[in-house]
Amino acid sequence: MEKQKVALIMAGGKGLRMNAPVPKQFLEIAGKPVLMHTLEVFKNYDPVIELILVLPAGQIDFWKELCKKYAFEINHQIATGGETRFHSVKNGLKLVNLPSLVAVHDAVRPLVSIETISRCFNEAEKSGAAIPVIELNDSIRELFEENSKSVDRNKYRLIQTPQVFDSEILKKAYLQEYSSLFTDDASVVENAGTKINLVEGNRENIKITTEHDLIFAEMIMRQNV
Repeated sequence: MEKQKVALIMAGGKGLRMNAPVPKQFLEIAGKPVLMHTLEVFKNYDPVIELILVLPAGQIDFWKELCKKYAFEINHQIATGGETRFHSVKNGLKLVNLPSLVAVHDAVRPLVSIETISRCFNEAEKSGAAIPVIELNDSIRELFEENSKSVDRNKYRLIQTPQVFDSEILKKAYLQEYSSLFTDDASVVENAGTKINLVEGNRENIKITTEHDLIFAEMIMRQNV
């Protein structure tokens, strides 16, 4: 029996680097807030996917008003965010009650492709844990003390979301105590003893954090209309 697909959309950003009056997930691009685009791409991937939006408590009412303003009717549940992303994911997982494949995705990555989402779910269905990555184009250097050295960029990958896991694996991993070394869900799951499998991401799948990112996302979306 095929497992239910779930997407936890993590929307805890404050947009401090954007110098904007509202958090970056609520900024408008191509006619609607970033967050609405993100929810739509998962619904386009699978019309019956279960969507769980994780928001800080102080942003929930504002989000509901935005949904009314933009007549946004995609069905989703809302979970309250926690002190850190780790705690926010943990809160979202409380709404996952059936054996599932769970994707954890940044709300401000609206340019993730359906193909990337599909590759992640397909690999997680086979192996239990999959994350999208892309190769580095630029040279990189490792810093140590007051010096640095060149390293082989072919040995490194840039990590994206969605990161998809079997719900049993993910829930078990989030029973661990919080650590500042947990930089993403893969690091949490890996620390609990599960191998992380890599799949191809898409280069447009940027995390919108600056005004330049916003302009880039707007340009890509308008090209795809």
